[in-house]
Amino acid sequence: MSASSRNLRYIIIGAGMAGILAGIRLRERGEENFVIYEKGDGVGGTWRENTYPGVACDTPAHSYSYSFAFNPEWSAFYAPGSEIRGYFEKMTDRFGVRDFIRFNTEIASCRFEDGRWHVTTRDGEEDVADVLVAATGVLHHPSIPDIPGLADFQGKCFHSARWDHDIDYARQRVGVIGNGSTGVQIVAALAGKVQRLVHFQRSPQWIMPCPDTRYSEDDKQAFRTDPQRIEDVRSGPEAQARRGRFLAAIIDANSPELAEIQSIVEQNLENSVRDPALREKLRPNYRAACKRMVFSPNYYEKVQDPTVYVDTSGIERIESDGVRMRDGSFHPLDVLVLATGFKADAFVRPMTITGRDGADLNTLWAQHPKAYYAVTVPDFPNFFMLNGPTGPVGNFSLIDIAERQWNYIEQLVALLRSGRCTEVSPSHAALEHYEALRTEAAKKTVFASGCSSWYLDAEGVPQVWPWPYEHFMEVMEKPNLDDYELTAA
Repeated sequence: MSASSRNLRYIIIGAGMAGILAGIRLRERGEENFVIYEKGDGVGGTWRENTYPGVACDTPAHSYSYSFAFNPEWSAFYAPGSEIRGYFEKMTDRFGVRDFIRFNTEIASCRFEDGRWHVTTRDGEEDVADVLVAATGVLHHPSIPDIPGLADFQGKCFHSARWDHDIDYARQRVGVIGNGSTGVQIVAALAGKVQRLVHFQRSPQWIMPCPDTRYSEDDKQAFRTDPQRIEDVRSGPEAQARRGRFLAAIIDANSPELAEIQSIVEQNLENSVRDPALREKLRPNYRAACKRMVFSPNYYEKVQDPTVYVDTSGIERIESDGVRMRDGSFHPLDVLVLATGFKADAFVRPMTITGRDGADLNTLWAQHPKAYYAVTVPDFPNFFMLNGPTGPVGNFSLIDIAERQWNYIEQLVALLRSGRCTEVSPSHAALEHYEALRTEAAKKTVFASGCSSWYLDAEGVPQVWPWPYEHFMEVMEKPNLDDYELTAA
């Protein structure tokens, strides 16, 4: 079959950053035979879901942009969530992707049968494609904590990704459970603006100080007229030094770079928090970067507001009108916010994905989610993931990661398009070899240095990319076809 005679059909799941990217790249190739299924009512993924006060990206805005579509209009070095969603809305329209999206359509199952992917929606509709791309994101299924009495609370209670904008918070006593990036951002935004604010922390976080840099109209005009200024923010010496330090720190827990980061966060705590008792409450008992780094320009300042109270004594149970602590103390509350993160091991689940000869993705992922270089899976031909399991996560630009992964995927799809094969998937041996190397390397990262986090699997092994980012860039340049099984018609 010639290249010109094979018109592949594509199904993309998710209209967040990665799904939009896939649509843009397909359109650039002149492809029209594709559909993007989106369970929500708009684009933007996590930036559509998360609208809580203070929501922002902790990757510099100019780095959290497509490499082919700079945005000189960012209002700040770290852009607020509403602007990020607006950017993706604009990109969807600018590149003509919106007409290919089916909103409010959730996928229930996908099965590979007779050489094609058969997809069924929650409403019972069916679709068929040659190529299936999962762009479902990493953090999109809210994790609800198993706290006794949670259902008994009579006030307003909701997950941070389901923010209630109808409440007049100024007159409320608000409790925030959780202190990852989301909890820190919410507390910093609400401090001094509510009647009382209690921040419940199971374990404190190291806070990396960061500039609260706002771009003036002159700054924006400079970005508009000289795109090199944007490129300097993205990959100039300062950006490279910042990324290089963090990368070296996480892959080697004994590196001087991690020692430098440790010194910075310790000094931030010492110099920012006046009250010794509060300072000790906020001092973690693990090394910096063991959990995902939390960046904030003002959390330590805001948490010292007289209306804010930090409680690390541990929650005993939720009662109808507040939270009872293990030491017997009680916090009466009107609003309870669950900033408790997401089910990080879900990825494409709860969809049922069935591959060749009935292979079940849940069975393959029984121990933990895994994929060959975070993109492909044995026995699941022509199935590709963007930002899949064990890829680079943390404080990196997921856009850069997704762009490099799409370059990799495109080369595999080209084999299908050309007729060289009708099915492409990695071998089991290739995945096992990759996982063995990755697991051993992951045990040496800072993520395995003695803290609990969503990076760890049930056995305590970090499910992360454990090597230099340059290695990721290298392997994404070109697939090693020796590790792939190519099936001809």
